[in-house]
Amino acid sequence: MPVTDVFARRATLRRSVRLLWKFRYEQPDPARFYGALAADTVALIGDLWLAVTGRDLAGTSLLDVGGGPGYFASAFNDAGVRYLGVEPDPGEMHAAEHTFVGGAGTFVRASGMALPFADDAVDICLSSNVAEHVPRPWQLGNEMLRVTRPGGLVVLSYTVWLGPFGGHEMGLTHYLGGARAAARYARKHGHPAKNDYGSSLFAVSVADGLDWAASTGALIATFPRYHPRWAWPVTSVPLLREFLVSNLVLVLSPR
Repeated sequence: MPVTDVFARRATLRRSVRLLWKFRYEQPDPARFYGALAADTVALIGDLWLAVTGRDLAGTSLLDVGGGPGYFASAFNDAGVRYLGVEPDPGEMHAAEHTFVGGAGTFVRASGMALPFADDAVDICLSSNVAEHVPRPWQLGNEMLRVTRPGGLVVLSYTVWLGPFGGHEMGLTHYLGGARAAARYARKHGHPAKNDYGSSLFAVSVADGLDWAASTGALIATFPRYHPRWAWPVTSVPLLREFLVSNLVLVLSPR
């Protein structure tokens, strides 16, 4: 059975529309958006884990690279997962009222490009919407593979630069070029964007992600994260996929 078959049943147009509708609350009401995204992510990881191992998530260990303020921690904790988050920005770690040690999970301040964990340390390693924020995304990917035990699960999901959300809060101006979009945002708002091109936001393509994943020998599936199942084939169409795949999921299993 293809590893995506279980999740594919959940990947409906209704789900896509629901998540897109929630996205409008990302700035004014982060808990509303990220709470919904966290629940959807637990379902995604649970489906993929079931397909790979035949088991549910309860009792597994999961390392979340770029765990942010803890919405994912709470959702995975509710699913019975032993959650460990890595976050380099202390401001992000304390942006929501969550307990990080002994509660919803444990957080470590560190870079995803140099994870402070032993080889084969966890069952599952997840990175959700982080790769576009680091200058060496595939070094991050290699670190995720290193710390995941053989037969485990690595899920790396990132926002594609040329997709409609590639510019983040800069909107569609990223199609003018990253540097130009960043300068335009700073002039308009009087300060750089939080996701500032060249410092905290980088151009990551579908093609580069697929090439890296294939080179590892561990790739088992890939699909656009928020698209309904019938739109997944767009991932296999060069050039077009760069504009139509808003977020790419790379699913790997170390050997």
